[in-house]
Amino acid sequence: MSSNFRFPILQWICTVCFMVITTASWGQEYGKNVVEELSNLGFENIRYTENEYERIFSIENIAVRIQEKGISKVIETIQERLPNDKQCKIIVTNLDIPEFILTQSTTNKKDTTTWQKWDASYELGDNWNKIKKEKCTNSSRFKVDLLIYPQLSYQNMDITKIYQVMFTLNPAVEVSFWPGMKLTGQIIVPLYVDTQGYAAYSPIYKKVRPGFLTLSQRFRLPFNIKAKAVVGMFNNDQHGIDFEVFRPFKDERFSLEARAGYTGWGYWDGFSCKYNGEYQWTWSVGGSFYWPRYDVQFSLKAEQYLMGEKGIRFDMVRHFKYATVGFYAMKAEKAKSNGGFRIQVALPPYKQKRHKYIPRISTSRNMGIIYNAGNERIYYKQYRAEASDNIMEKNRYNPIYIENKLSN
Repeated sequence: MSSNFRFPILQWICTVCFMVITTASWGQEYGKNVVEELSNLGFENIRYTENEYERIFSIENIAVRIQEKGISKVIETIQERLPNDKQCKIIVTNLDIPEFILTQSTTNKKDTTTWQKWDASYELGDNWNKIKKEKCTNSSRFKVDLLIYPQLSYQNMDITKIYQVMFTLNPAVEVSFWPGMKLTGQIIVPLYVDTQGYAAYSPIYKKVRPGFLTLSQRFRLPFNIKAKAVVGMFNNDQHGIDFEVFRPFKDERFSLEARAGYTGWGYWDGFSCKYNGEYQWTWSVGGSFYWPRYDVQFSLKAEQYLMGEKGIRFDMVRHFKYATVGFYAMKAEKAKSNGGFRIQVALPPYKQKRHKYIPRISTSRNMGIIYNAGNERIYYKQYRAEASDNIMEKNRYNPIYIENKLSN
């Protein structure tokens, strides 16, 4: 009697264990299929893990220029190929450093199996720790990009001409050897330089010469602090070191940012470098507010510029899908007020993936111009530390903007 009673219980336990193991195995197999599909689509640095409550992916969008379109494709792929039985999370990375997280959520509290939307946040919690040691599929390390950066410069300093123009194509090799690191080497190739007339461009600008030569490292620090350090040759005839940090508040519409640089003056005459060996500090510190309804960002900063003058700067920037438009105003000691606008436009091709380790040749993600309405030529001088730095790229990993675009 006792023996007959134990057998059904033992059989039931074995059946339950088999079902749990089989279900977990199926879940992992589903996840592997999604990872393989995302890799085939050109996404990089893909990881996957799951437990009985959730599925977590980490992914880097290299395949699609417009960030929200790339993330939409990731979400579509996941939802088409995974059962809708667990909450899903996606950590979006940059050079394999986590930037923000998307969390599947529901508007129906009684039916948690019906997912309605995705919430985005800088706050990762312990999710990155859960996935960072998983196998990385389609790693971006040691893969080379050859990006062509077009640059248009213009000025109106001669009353006999409407504008003096300079147009260059600046190919740059970019490669990463470890998480967060990027090496950039750029050559400036002038196509047209107007050197005629008063205050025209220098004949030196007609020569092929080096552009950005930089080594950068990105960090993800505690308390959601993001940081970047760069050393090398910058634009605006500067070389040295540059460090910047970004810290969002709990209400992620508000944030603090700071930047400091120790740079010296120098320029390239062809491939001969001229410099004076003198260095100076520049810095910027301030805060910003992001208005989600219109995707507009306001920022106010105190700054010190290359001539040593201190001042304040106000920016208002609106982000669209294929462009970013900004207006700025500045006032510094020793200098009159100045201002203008900036425009950054996404460049085609909008979809492109790498073929294993074959160098990928393409245009840069975007191109921009700055209009200096006050025609100030001495004061308010600044520099960019990397070829890819601009107002559109800074918004690429903004979770508020991404969430807005995904819900529209």
